[in-house]
Amino acid sequence: MVRVLVGGVIGLAIAMGVARFAFTPILPAMQAATGLGTDGAGLLASLNYLGYFVGALGMGLVPHGVARTAVFRLSLLLSVVTTAAMGLDLGDAGQAMPVWLVLRFLSGVSSAGIFILGVAIVLDTLTRQGGERFAGWLYTGVGLGIASSGLFVALFGGRLGWAGDWLALAAICAVLGLLPGLWVRDPAQPPQAAAAGTAGNAAAAARAGGLSAPLLLLTVAYFLEGGGYIVSATFLVSILKTDPGTAAVGEAAWMVAGLGAVGAGVFWAAVARRTGSWWSLILAHLTQAVAILLPMTGSPTVAVISALLFGGTFVGIVSQAFALGRQLSAGASAKVVGALTAAYGLGQIIGPLPAGLVVTHTGSFNAALLGAAAAVLLGALLLALGMVIAARRSAAEPALATPNAS
Repeated sequence: MVRVLVGGVIGLAIAMGVARFAFTPILPAMQAATGLGTDGAGLLASLNYLGYFVGALGMGLVPHGVARTAVFRLSLLLSVVTTAAMGLDLGDAGQAMPVWLVLRFLSGVSSAGIFILGVAIVLDTLTRQGGERFAGWLYTGVGLGIASSGLFVALFGGRLGWAGDWLALAAICAVLGLLPGLWVRDPAQPPQAAAAGTAGNAAAAARAGGLSAPLLLLTVAYFLEGGGYIVSATFLVSILKTDPGTAAVGEAAWMVAGLGAVGAGVFWAAVARRTGSWWSLILAHLTQAVAILLPMTGSPTVAVISALLFGGTFVGIVSQAFALGRQLSAGASAKVVGALTAAYGLGQIIGPLPAGLVVTHTGSFNAALLGAAAAVLLGALLLALGMVIAARRSAAEPALATPNAS
């Protein structure tokens, strides 16, 4: 069980820290060396998130057992190959862009395979072996991967150059990837268990009924979160590097964001136990909106605080949105998590495109940050509305269930 859990943590570190988000700390050097514009960077980011979205849809079709293990391992291999290929000498940005677009898309597909299948296999293993209490540790891989890639670029980026960063990270992932490749395996599911699982899913879907107003509001808010947070997740280092006052903390800030993400899931789960999932999500959204805006101050200290708050909210919002979605779905958790993931993925695809275009035309990230924060704040308002509607429905249900004494 321990080996599977450790393998899962390493797998998530590769999927999120390198395949998806190593682009963020490497981006400023890529732009300086190749002439890559902010609009082009936004397009590359969106293609990566489109790959993740497409991969997420496809991974739901992979059957249990040998097939799931094989696709997980193939995803690890694809992640290493596409990361290494980003470091090849393809000329300037204009010449390299077609190949980069394909590579970032495939990298997104690989990260979806590692993340979704890895999480599923590890959680299934923990459940079979009575280790559900350790499930929260699995998600520390996201923060550890982001922090590690940020630290690596900060320490060695100046010596290796942007291309060397990609090649070195690929080599590290190739070695570390052997552990999840060997340890994270999905045993064949007995026919009886498969039949029972299908029946259970059908029953849950029947109980869930239609899409309730609170669940719809949660889904729209999650879409807005995907489109808002991804602006900082894509451009944070570039934002800090372009301001002389914060340039010195650019790479370090991304590492701090990763460290903040390590314990975010546990922290916001504790907040939810005290205040409820609705309030936990609302508070996380408000905190993140502030974090998105803080780099506009130009203070290096405030920029580091911003990174910590940003890292400390985005993973927590993901975990709490899934938890609340399961509560509102009356048991049809698989269906709801799939819908939330799709909405979040669409937001991630859309968000970087207008942000990159705005920066290209204005020469400043301020408008993009204001737009991103506005999207997250609108999501908080929708969550507040959903909370009110859900509370009224909960209050009305006992009254409807009580027989009329007259």
